Amino acid sequence: MRAVKFAVSIFFVLWFVIGAASFSPAADVAKIGVVDLPKILQNSTTGKSIQATLKKERDKMETDLKTRGAEIENIRKRLERESMVMSKETREEKERDYRIKINDFKTLQKKYTTDLQRLEARLMGQLKTDVQQLVDEMGKKGGYLLIVNKIGVLYAPNSIDVTDQLIQKLNSKVAKRKKQ
Repeated sequence: MRAVKFAVSIFFVLWFVIGAASFSPAADVAKIGVVDLPKILQNSTTGKSIQATLKKERDKMETDLKTRGAEIENIRKRLERESMVMSKETREEKERDYRIKINDFKTLQKKYTTDLQRLEARLMGQLKTDVQQLVDEMGKKGGYLLIVNKIGVLYAPNSIDVTDQLIQKLNSKVAKRKKQ
């Protein structure tokens, strides 16, 4: 009788241990992914397009500012050269025009900086929206517990980096959007 009770006790202990082990959190491995956002900006079609657009606008603005700066410099040199032979009223008028041109230049410089920042924010905002939607889809379909930005992560094996998959999906999404 003792042997039967002992065997039943062992059976229930084993059953409990095996059952508890199957419900432990360690049994399910958490699937985690890492995304390198700067790599997406550098390697995706959209990222390259954003960089090209920003560079084109920045170059156009810089060219305009250099041209206006050269005009202002020429006015300054002419004013220095001719100030001795001008009448007082003419000189004051030319100096006033010179100061106005400098103020206009500074105002335009601020406007260009603001415009460039707005353009960058708009383009990057669209990229972030697209990336977030794709990360959400990948996370749900791939069964990921977590997908994090690689920036701030001290270590992550390359095997969990899903950046290249994300770039491919982003490029195909943008290509489909352009066809429509």
